This record gives sequence, structure tokens and C-alpha cells, in this order.
Amino acid sequence: MAYQNLISEIKENILYITINREKALNALNRDTLTELADVIAFANENADVRGVILTGAGEKAFVAGADIKEFSDYNAEQGEELARNGQHHVFNAIERSSKPFIAAINGFALGGGLELAMACHMRIAASHAKLGLPEVTLGLIPGYGGTQRLTQLVGKGKAIELITTAGMISAEEALKIGLVNHTVSQEDLIIKATEILNLVKQRAPLAVSAAIKSVNAAVNEVNGYDVEISEFGKCFETEDFKEGVSAFINKRKSLFKGR
Repeated sequence: MAYQNLISEIKENILYITINREKALNALNRDTLTELADVIAFANENADVRGVILTGAGEKAFVAGADIKEFSDYNAEQGEELARNGQHHVFNAIERSSKPFIAAINGFALGGGLELAMACHMRIAASHAKLGLPEVTLGLIPGYGGTQRLTQLVGKGKAIELITTAGMISAEEALKIGLVNHTVSQEDLIIKATEILNLVKQRAPLAVSAAIKSVNAAVNEVNGYDVEISEFGKCFETEDFKEGVSAFINKRKSLFKGR
């Protein structure tokens, strides 16, 4: 996979994606979003990919926002289309992926960058990282799911405070309010993300996918319990279920095949 704004590599069934615009603090422009949509689709369709780690180039920024110059003269219709396309092809595509995505936040995660991290299923932040949604300082609001996902993660009051004040918070504060799963040193960031996915890789792939879908339903569906019940039932039809039960009974390690 050759991209202009991304570096992507599969190692031991983990797809590592680096947004490679370090001089621009890895800001999201049209071309970068297009490439992200492509690599996300690749991850979803490729059976060799069991999980994805998404990070930014360098140590300053994960993604320091969107490229404001590209949409500075948009009208309302164009603004809606910008948000709709980005949400459908990138942000929602990550959240709805059957493969777990981990955002390895290696620096500033601001605006669209924090929205990108929140679309991932898990977030790990380097200890020096700063996070925030500063859109109201531009006369905007978050448009890539930020108002929804931040509320789901930290609650209504804290979400309104962070969005309306446009303040940045530290990685430590983000951990305290549940915005990130872990904070580690910069040196340990990818190591920790890989460690988590290596644990996930030992589990039944179809069950992992069903679990992600069911957890998403807790916040995105009218009745997430119905989704959980349906996904639970489907698991009984998989070879992985039979293998898992057999391994448990015979006290051996499971050898899951994703079938």
C-alpha cells in the first residue's frame, strides 16, 4: 500500500498506520482523509489484519486538527457535505469496523485529530499529549462526531465544558475522565498498543467482532440489548465457539481460525 500522506505496514497481523504530515502537525486535509478511507476499507476487508494501530509522525502531534484553509470559504451546504463524507468514509468506518482500532496519541490531538482518536475503539496517550476540541474559537463546532463521541465517553457536563471553553487537557486529565484508556511514556506508546492487540489476537476473531458491534450498539442503537442477544446467538454457529469449548474442556490452548 503506497500513500502520499500515510505510512502503512502489516506486522504479525497488526496494521500500523502513521499519518505522515509531520511538518503540518499531521493535519487532516482532503487527500489524507481520502487515503485514510482507503486504508480503513483495506483493513476491514483483509483477513490478515486482526487489529489496527493509528498514530501520527513525530513526537509533536497525533493530528493537530483539520486543514482549515481548505474549507474557509464553504457555505452551509458544503459544510454539511464535508462532515457527512468524512463521518461516513473515515470516522464512522473506524468505529463500525469489525477489527479493533487503537489510537496511539503521540502528541497534540486537537479538533478533527481528537475526533479521529475518539472514533477508535481504544486510546492510549503519551504522557506529554494534549487533547481538545477548539472548534468554537473558529465559529464552528466539531463536525466529525466529536459532540456525540465525547459525550458518550466523558458525560454531558464535561463534554459541554470541554467543547464550549475550547480548552486543552493533559493526558493525565484525559485518563482521569475516561477519555483515554492508558497513559504511557512516548517510548512505550506503540509497545503498549501492540501489547493490547497481541492479547486480542489470541481471542476468537468473530467473537471480537461481535463484541465490538454489541458495545457500539450500547450508544448507537435504540435497543443495544437486542443487538447483543442476536450477536450472542450467532456465536454458537461458529467453528471458533466449538474450538473454544473443546480447548476449555481439554485444558489446552485454543486455535481460532475466524470461522
